[in-house]
Amino acid sequence: MLWFLLCVGLLIGGYFIYGTFVEKVFGINKARQTPAYAQNDGVDYVPMSQSKVYLIQLLNIAGVGPIFGPILGALYGPAAMLWIVIGCIFAGAVHDYFSGMLSVRNGGQSVPNLAGKYLGKNAKNFMNIFALVLLLLVGVVFISAPAGLLGKLTGLSVTMFVGIIFVYYLIATIVPVDKIIGRLYPFFGALLLFMSVGLTIAIVASDEHTLLSGFGPADFFQNLNPKDAPLWPALFITIACGAISGFHATQSPLMARCVENEANGRFVFYGAMIGEGIIALIWCAIALSFFGGVEGLNEGMGGNPANVVYSASTGLLGTVGGFLAVLGVIVLPITSGDTAFRSARLILAEYFDMKQTQMSKRLLLAIPLFIIGGVLTQVDFGIIWRYFGVANQATAVMMLWTASAYLMRANKLHWICTIPAMFMTTVVFSFLLNSQTLGAGLPMTLSTVAGIVITAVVTGLVFYISKGKDAAISAEEA
Repeated sequence: MLWFLLCVGLLIGGYFIYGTFVEKVFGINKARQTPAYAQNDGVDYVPMSQSKVYLIQLLNIAGVGPIFGPILGALYGPAAMLWIVIGCIFAGAVHDYFSGMLSVRNGGQSVPNLAGKYLGKNAKNFMNIFALVLLLLVGVVFISAPAGLLGKLTGLSVTMFVGIIFVYYLIATIVPVDKIIGRLYPFFGALLLFMSVGLTIAIVASDEHTLLSGFGPADFFQNLNPKDAPLWPALFITIACGAISGFHATQSPLMARCVENEANGRFVFYGAMIGEGIIALIWCAIALSFFGGVEGLNEGMGGNPANVVYSASTGLLGTVGGFLAVLGVIVLPITSGDTAFRSARLILAEYFDMKQTQMSKRLLLAIPLFIIGGVLTQVDFGIIWRYFGVANQATAVMMLWTASAYLMRANKLHWICTIPAMFMTTVVFSFLLNSQTLGAGLPMTLSTVAGIVITAVVTGLVFYISKGKDAAISAEEA
């Protein structure tokens, strides 16, 4: 119990201490007009209050990632919780803050345009393709997962729920952001709050289950995986959304178009990631505690983290409470899936320079995306999740390097982004080189050494681009 509270306390402390430091390095301008007012179009650029934007941002970024990822990561033991805390404070929340605030400073532009501006045209082209692929994978994952849970919860056809969610996604993708997303999310937020707080109180009060019982300080630095799966670098790919997630870089510009003042950025962007980190901690702790350790978790999961969600929710809260808790879990991917397709539409709109004030133009971009998404739902969920994990962290790497390049150009403390960018670059390349299914299948030591070398080359390239004679940015932009 104390270990869990300590981890939550560190996350909250990180928001107030390190989050304030990051905000100071960026340098907010309270007098600067935000895109919500400067480009108000009544569709995507709409001013909304700080509390509403925060809630939407949290629900946008918190799909099944901060639930399924930490459950899968819990198989490694409490080390997963350590990564959630450190990764969230020093990498994930920094990543989210800069993806949001750089968008605010650049008229609400999406991550491909930001990458192009600070890293060059090739980076922009790469990110346009990569971001669209990631968003389609996210949209598909966030259709399949909630549809499967709804089918398990009701006993009705999963295919029927896939169709219903698809229709909702299409509507939410094309209507003004304040009509559905801005109105439904407060209700969804209440479900999320019930799920998070209710499950935590239930397991603390339980006579049968004790929170993190049997784990000591040394366990936080050991690999307890029952199948002896290597912790490095798989843990840092498996736990994405709870620690750092490139998907968030595609979502932050949505709310960058709605924030009323730059001073709201720390609460909205850095703070929402801290909130997601707490959700991830809750599910990691429940996964480790409800089944009595990693061996029991492995057996109870049965290869699908959705089984853990259902068993823990109904086991701790009973039939009615468990039903509401599972609904809270279902809400998370649905409130990220709709904005995934919305983000994809806006990235295409920027690429083709197509204004989105007319419904016909929004449909022109949205319908092909949904056709491709419908085809991808026929692919095995496990395969989609695997590719999503790698694409997700690779996108995070690009966003961190983009932020680092911006800070270098502005002569600010770039190391707050450069260090996590270097670490995650090594993680991604080491994983790809070692992976038997997605990469080259090289030995782990060789893969890690090669990952470090590639990271050094990438770091040198970013320094070269950012310190060139034409690299300086305007005082107003800085």
